[in-house]
Amino acid sequence: MDPKPPQPPRRSPKPPAGPGKPTDAVRPAAKPGPKAAARGKPKPAGSGAAKPVATNPAVAAGAVPAAAAARPGPAARTGRSAEPAGRGATLPWPAFLSPAVRDRLREYALLTRQDRPIGWLLLLWPTWWGLWLAAEGFPPWGALVIFTLGVIVMRSAGCAINDYADRWLDPQVQRTRERPVAAGRVSPREALGVFGVLIAIALGLVLLTNAKTIALAGVAAVLAVVYPLLKRHTYVPQLWLGAAFGMSIPMAFSAVTDAWPPPLAWLAFAANILWATAYDTYYAMVDREDDLRAGAKSTAILFGDLDLVAIGVVQGCFLLAMGLLGARAELGAAYHVGLGAAVAISAWQLWRARRRDRAGCFAAFRASHLAGLALFLGIAAHYALA
Repeated sequence: MDPKPPQPPRRSPKPPAGPGKPTDAVRPAAKPGPKAAARGKPKPAGSGAAKPVATNPAVAAGAVPAAAAARPGPAARTGRSAEPAGRGATLPWPAFLSPAVRDRLREYALLTRQDRPIGWLLLLWPTWWGLWLAAEGFPPWGALVIFTLGVIVMRSAGCAINDYADRWLDPQVQRTRERPVAAGRVSPREALGVFGVLIAIALGLVLLTNAKTIALAGVAAVLAVVYPLLKRHTYVPQLWLGAAFGMSIPMAFSAVTDAWPPPLAWLAFAANILWATAYDTYYAMVDREDDLRAGAKSTAILFGDLDLVAIGVVQGCFLLAMGLLGARAELGAAYHVGLGAAVAISAWQLWRARRRDRAGCFAAFRASHLAGLALFLGIAAHYALA
């Protein structure tokens, strides 16, 4: 005989409602509170239908078409950003400064890329090539300090004038639309003021050298100011950038020797133009799609599908020029070890950028300064061991 299935427990019947105690069926409805009453009222047309959306200041000013600024770039579509926004960069400021002053200084530091040292490293290593080659060893301390500080100051000034000149372009580029001028946190007039202060500091530094170095510094300043304007008019602004960055080499020779730069200095200058063209083309490949939409020009657009082939050729010419420089300066085995390391780094850069994706091209660009460092270590090691 099958056992009986277990029965659910019986619930005790609900006692009937007593007099004056209404049941759920007849309980009076609760009086609506003020919030519920407000929700029940019809909303007037156009009020509270949607939260206001922050607009790009460049769009509001009419400098950039709304469609171009709203169109997502490649990084937005892939969910990756090649250059992380610097808004959250932590920069130390004295506690006695007011919050308003600290905020302005923070924005000026971001304007001049103090949170991204890669730029001044790319300028520092060629400068140190020139100092060590001119002195045939460790340079005078005065020249070393002046040129090292000058590199940081001039690179910062270049960033300020670049953002001023690119205020028409940066809001349309995914990687740069959060820069202080593009985002409206720093006005164009402020950017010009920061540039002027930094140029005055650089002038004070170069005045501590000699007349020949000062004359060459004037040429370098013109090159640095004109460079940002070329993106609208020529496909080879990278060549001009290489010349602007490379002027520190002949200046270093003149500062150390108090003479006009010798052919060795101009050979290093030409090599730096080739090097800058290669690494800045990697940089331009990051923004190529946005630049095409905005109407900007670069070697990345000029080279097109042959971009990596062109970079390989330019890098090869740069390394060949540095090999010739080593022969003319009679540099030994230590230098050639550094040159070999630069060859390996250049090959890795091409491999890293082989898919032409934004992250890969930006990583290849960031590794460029390691080649300059390897060459400098080779030069310094040769003279240290001589």
